[in-house]
Amino acid sequence: MNKYILSVLLIFISSSSGISYANDFKLKSTDLTNGEIMDKKLEFNGFGCTGENKSPQLSWTGAPHNTKAYAIMAYDPDAPSGSGWWHWQVVNIPVEITSLASGNGKLNDKGIINIVNDFGDTGFGGACPPVGHGIHRYQFTIYALSKKLELPANASGALTGYMVKAHSLASSTIEALYKR
Repeated sequence: MNKYILSVLLIFISSSSGISYANDFKLKSTDLTNGEIMDKKLEFNGFGCTGENKSPQLSWTGAPHNTKAYAIMAYDPDAPSGSGWWHWQVVNIPVEITSLASGNGKLNDKGIINIVNDFGDTGFGGACPPVGHGIHRYQFTIYALSKKLELPANASGALTGYMVKAHSLASSTIEALYKR
């Protein structure tokens, strides 16, 4: 059998077997829109910011069939820190969970790990760019993981990011904006 026929046959078999591919994995939100300014309720409350510090509503679909857990990361690459700013990192979300309500920024289910954000707290920390610093990008990403992660209790944002990306089967991002 020639390679072309074999390739077509493999594509047909996999597409009819219910296998989900990385480009099928989609993150959605009723609180975030790609390229749009976030609502003040998603602003941090502290460090000079006066928002409600509410995490956004998130939902996702189309994870690869061999997904074992999820991770959510929210990151500001424009923070004037030299390394960006981690606003939220949570790993080992069970595969049965495919949505989070607004304001549910610290998950307490068994096995879930909430990483300390760059504000020094676990769970979600809202947008808080310096006044007059211009528009910042906030990248909210869901990752489908090939396994549950083993992380030390004091895992840094960098270590968590490394482990999540090393075991990611697929990801989807919404990049929202904010300025003060």
